[in-house]
Amino acid sequence: MFRFRATTTFIIHAAGWLLFLVFPLLFLNSNPKNSIGILLSSPYYWLFCLTYIGIFYLNTSYLIPQLFFRKKYVDYGIIVLVLFSFVYYFQPFDKLLKHHALKQPLIASDSAMIGPHPMPPGGDTLGAPSSNQMFGPLPHQDLRMQDPALKRPKGILQHYQDVDIVSLFLFFIITALSIATRTVKQWQNTEQKVMKAEAEKVNAELSFLKAQINPHFLFNTLNNIYTLSVMNSEHTSDSIMKLSNIMRYVTDDVTQKFVPLQDDIDCIQNYIDLQRLRLGSKTQVNFEVTGTITHQKIPPLIMMSFVENTFKYGISKKEFSTINIEIKVNSEQIIFCCENRKFNDKAGIQERTGIGIANTRQRLEHLYPKKHVLTIDTADDKFKVKLIINP
Repeated sequence: MFRFRATTTFIIHAAGWLLFLVFPLLFLNSNPKNSIGILLSSPYYWLFCLTYIGIFYLNTSYLIPQLFFRKKYVDYGIIVLVLFSFVYYFQPFDKLLKHHALKQPLIASDSAMIGPHPMPPGGDTLGAPSSNQMFGPLPHQDLRMQDPALKRPKGILQHYQDVDIVSLFLFFIITALSIATRTVKQWQNTEQKVMKAEAEKVNAELSFLKAQINPHFLFNTLNNIYTLSVMNSEHTSDSIMKLSNIMRYVTDDVTQKFVPLQDDIDCIQNYIDLQRLRLGSKTQVNFEVTGTITHQKIPPLIMMSFVENTFKYGISKKEFSTINIEIKVNSEQIIFCCENRKFNDKAGIQERTGIGIANTRQRLEHLYPKKHVLTIDTADDKFKVKLIINP
């Protein structure tokens, strides 16, 4: 991305300066072939071009970031005034025109001598009118290079003719363009820093949310194994192996932003198996996975908070209860549904809307903005959760 942006910037700058190098040709109303040769061999042409190129990059690379953006307006204004005085004194465009006017008539006179219509003997190649020049000098001829008798009388108008208006105008244009270019670049850099800071904030929040989920999950599982060990259950070793698989998942894979869907389903299956070991005959657990699982990915433990709450608040030692957990997978969606009967209504609902589910909501907002639907229904003594993710 950075290399592409640098290449684009280089191409834009190169194209812009190429157009600027051709700019003097617009003011030289002579043979284009001869004009190009004269320009390339003229030191005043390179003085003209390098002056404005230097002003542009001096302004963008040093003056604006080091002075203007740091609110050193007085220092910046003094240096700009010095550059303005330099352009005013040296008159790069005016000197280029004078040098071209000295070279071009020589070429014109040579071509006139060998052409079908030689110039009359009384003609003046520098612009003095001859007997055939009824209307004075041609438009492309510079009056300042002609006979002094043809120049306008000195005065206010003559004073303004001595000022290189084009050079000063180009100075203001180049300065304005350099300020605009550097300001846009600074704005883009600021936007990139803001976006990077937002991304780092999101990653920090997700890491914090995962850190909150994992200890809670492991704490509940260890309690279950402790209960089995106290009861001297034959399933204790099997439950330790399942816990080992779960811990490997939550310590290694959960550090990633996305994990294979199958790994997350395996973790849920191991957790359900551990829960079944401690449940009595009054609780029925139905877990079903439908669809084709290929290369789909999902944020780790995004469904586990709902599964945990289901086992924590959807079972009773005195009453019969059923827990239904279903995961549907297709090419476009991942659908998670869980349903259980409500027990300890007030405490359960408060806990369900507490840290675990609140964290899950935040993670979904960060990872799937406008690409997920989460509905929680607590009507009819049932607690139903439906999560639809569009990867």
